[in-house]
Amino acid sequence: MALEARLLQKLQQKLVMTPQLRLAIKILQLQREELDTMIEEELAENPVLERAEGETPIPEEPPMVGDGDTPVAVTDAPQQEDMNWESYFDSYNEGTPSLPATGGDDDDDDRQRSLENRMVRTESLAEHLTEQLRFHDLSEDEERVASVIIGNLNSSGYCELPLEELAASAGVGIELVAYVLQLIQGCDPIGIGARDLRECLLMQLRAQALEEPRVEDPALTLATRIVHDHLDMLESHRFDRLAKELGVTMDEVSLAMKIIVALEPKPARNFVEEEVRYVIPDVHIHKLGEEYVITLNEEGLPRLRVSQSYRRMLAEGGAAKEYLNDKLRSAAWLIKSIQQRQRTLYLVAESIVKFQQDFLTYGVSRMHPLVLRDVAADVGVHESTVSRAVANKYMATPRGIFAMKKFFTTGLKGQPGEDVAAESVKDKIREMIANEDAAHPLSDEEIAQALSRGNVTIARRTVAKYRESLNILSSAKRKHALQ
Repeated sequence: MALEARLLQKLQQKLVMTPQLRLAIKILQLQREELDTMIEEELAENPVLERAEGETPIPEEPPMVGDGDTPVAVTDAPQQEDMNWESYFDSYNEGTPSLPATGGDDDDDDRQRSLENRMVRTESLAEHLTEQLRFHDLSEDEERVASVIIGNLNSSGYCELPLEELAASAGVGIELVAYVLQLIQGCDPIGIGARDLRECLLMQLRAQALEEPRVEDPALTLATRIVHDHLDMLESHRFDRLAKELGVTMDEVSLAMKIIVALEPKPARNFVEEEVRYVIPDVHIHKLGEEYVITLNEEGLPRLRVSQSYRRMLAEGGAAKEYLNDKLRSAAWLIKSIQQRQRTLYLVAESIVKFQQDFLTYGVSRMHPLVLRDVAADVGVHESTVSRAVANKYMATPRGIFAMKKFFTTGLKGQPGEDVAAESVKDKIREMIANEDAAHPLSDEEIAQALSRGNVTIARRTVAKYRESLNILSSAKRKHALQ
């Protein structure tokens, strides 16, 4: 059978990431202060765009129910082709503490490493990682995923969020998130992006082993075994029991511990923190009678319109017609994207209040389990749209100001047919430890058993995880601190 080359025509439909859609996604993720900055930049760059000072603009879309005037609207905007903008927008989305020291003199290498660990860097962690990732020639999707992961690293430099949640936030598959996370874990400082303390320390130990791959260091091998299998024993300082468990001498344990204590359990600690910024709530919740009223923070948000004079220039034609046409379309899409942001933010906030009304009324003990999927189904948008809408946003409530993502919490099995929110369980753990006998502090196992008696099914490891997230020491350390 002969091979031949020929041209074939094929008609197919597919969604593409247009510049307009990128703008809409970007604006949805911006917090209020960032949105103000972006609007000012657009006003400076686009001559067709101007403030509608001292007049009430005519919105292209009807104002949101219960939200008063639309904060950004088009006055005398050019006629655009009708399209289901929201449908298009959503359819695209389908496609711990330091380890104990054992004494002894540090050698020169350990002392140098210790000095380096105490040096304060003059750049933020995000800047440091982003600069390194440039050498990987990332695609646009990979850059977006990297930004989401880096933005969600905790103060220690760990990536604690589930891959599924990161994938939903970036609007990509879990496989891509896992790949980009692996790239970040290969960056300096070693241990960054680890899922927990154990993985952080193991990453550093593996890096040391790679420095001399042909020479096996027994102390390094033992240190790796200790971190991998017996990390819990290090907190209790039971080194004699550890030696017996591993079948080694105390001298061998001491050499291994010398390696472990030189590791950095918090790889992000030596970077300068981002500039302190005051939180500006994007949403305000007020209680009137038995109802909660939702309002968006519109104070100072400019009302925009397309300049009449430039519209007349466009109608007259001339050499600048194409330039003005581009700027006009850009202005119209900016205004429409801001309108959509406000509408989506309002609907998401309204849904959160509906699901978490008991929390607003009675406190954290009455918080209900809530995931992105629940709000997405209620509002009628994709999960990633909800994730972007709550990213870096804050809600002012009668109980204080909270990050909107705090209202989303996983659930644990409680009474038959009823789950208990993780935040509610954390509050119970905090209360139990606050009221414990200081001379006989509750262990994680005892807390788990007490919660189980209260119809909350929880494992000891989960109790330990929640306790650490509350910055509460283990029972052994709480007792030691009392002595």
